[in-house]
Amino acid sequence: MSLQSTDQIADLITRIRNAVLVGKNEILVPTSKLKRGIVEVLAKNGYVSTFEVVEGTPRGMLRVVINEVGNNAKINEITKVSKPGRRVYSSADDIPTIKSGRGMVIVSTSKGLMTGREAKKNRLGGEILVKVW
Repeated sequence: MSLQSTDQIADLITRIRNAVLVGKNEILVPTSKLKRGIVEVLAKNGYVSTFEVVEGTPRGMLRVVINEVGNNAKINEITKVSKPGRRVYSSADDIPTIKSGRGMVIVSTSKGLMTGREAKKNRLGGEILVKVW
């Protein structure tokens, strides 16, 4: 397995989506600051249970527990909005709401990663990375 991915966010999102579809409750993915930030936002909003960084060589791994054993996953659908070939930026007024507020988007702002709701509240726009519900 190669530790280098062309699009690290797409790799993380695909691993989470595939794990949910086959009923796995945890995944291991090579860590980075951006991946850790995305998983932190997902955990803070209840879409994943917990996460931890497992140190190793040549690179640490991010262990993400999607749901506890015996429980269903909270994620129905997770997709990447902004792609390397087509970046999607939005002002604070134009950040989309997902499923009438039941879902969320993760936005990369000048103040760091946050949900679309937090970005609207703080009047910050940015790149829309992930859509989840």
